[in-house]
Parts: sequence; structure tokens; C-alpha cells
Amino acid sequence: MSSSLKQRNPTSSQANDTDQEPPESPPPQLRRQRSTSHQAMSQTLTSAANLANLLPTGTLLAFQLLIPVFTTNGSCEYATRVLTLVLLTLLSISCFLSSFTDSVKAEDGNVYYGFATRKGMWVFDYPDPSGLGLPDLSKYKIRFVDWIHAVLSMLVFGAVAMRDNNAVSCFYPAPEQETKKVLDIVPVGVGVICSLLFLVFPTRRHGVGYPVTGDGGRR
Repeated sequence: MSSSLKQRNPTSSQANDTDQEPPESPPPQLRRQRSTSHQAMSQTLTSAANLANLLPTGTLLAFQLLIPVFTTNGSCEYATRVLTLVLLTLLSISCFLSSFTDSVKAEDGNVYYGFATRKGMWVFDYPDPSGLGLPDLSKYKIRFVDWIHAVLSMLVFGAVAMRDNNAVSCFYPAPEQETKKVLDIVPVGVGVICSLLFLVFPTRRHGVGYPVTGDGGRR
């Protein structure tokens, strides 16, 4: 009787050892593929977030709200197509001009906005016309990098507009295969190139519609 128990115990212990074996880990090649896919997805999301930051939030919000109305959800006629083109033109100009705006913190602690000029910055919402309480505005004069950012902002907005289904359906209701490929590739290429150029030519302006940070040490 005892011998039979002794023979059964090793069997049960072996079964327990078998049940408690950890699951096999995926092969190293599969782990590398998952890691590469995760990094690619993370970089894609980061690039999309960076592109959104390159545009004024007010202009981008106006585009998202108005484009379905102007295009009647992508079903355009001649009149609505012309109105949509006018809307896109005005929003592009808004992106261009917003690149020349900047903000400044006055002595009262409030942030005021202005427009960069050759001699400095014209603050258009400061209550005192004499400019008393403002820092030296000559440091905020227009620079060559502002023109680069203005053009890049327009290109980024064009890329965003070309990726919108309503806008594309309005101007290209039945695109050919080659045209469809161009509409899929060009906006992505423009977005990547503009993101790289923004890194090469950084700006420290915080204009209308852009995030406002501390003013100290910005100039």
C-alpha cells in the first residue's frame, strides 16, 4: 500500500511541475518586430501632434467646423465649390499672418498680443497707447525665420486640407487612380518635410492661437 503511494507521489509532483511551467516567451525576432511597430506608431502619433501644434488653434478649429457646412459634407456644386475655395484661401492667409504675431507679458502680469514689424512689435490690445509698463518691444521685430514659418504654416494647412474627406470630395468627387495616389502621398510628404524644417528653423514666438509660455528668457 505504501509502495503504491510512493509511486503515485512522484507522478503527481511531476504533473504539478508541468502545470506550473511558465508560458513560453515569444521568440526574439517577434519581440523586435513588436518593438519596431510600437516605435513606428509612437513616432507617427508624435508627428501628427507636432503638425497640429504648427497651426493656430483658432484657424484649425474654424476649418473643422466650417468645412462640412461649406462643402455640404463633400457634395459640392459650383457655388459651394467656389465658397469652399474662398474659405480655404482665407484660412491659409490666417495661418500666414499668425506667424507674425507674438505675445508679451507686461508689468501688470497680463499677456498681450501684437504684430511683429520691422522696428519692433505693435501691441494691439494694450490699454495704454503710450506703452508704459511694456518691455523693450524692439527685440520682437520681424525676422527672416518668421517668413519661413509663415510659408511652412500655409503648406501644413494645405496638407491638412488635402487629408480632409469633405474637402477632397468637394474638388475631386471621382478622382482617377493616379490622382488618388497623389492626394494620399503629397500631404504626408509635405507634413514630414515641414516638420523637419520647423526643427531646423525654430521660432520662439507665441502668437495668436499658439501656446503661451513664460516670457522670461525668450529673447
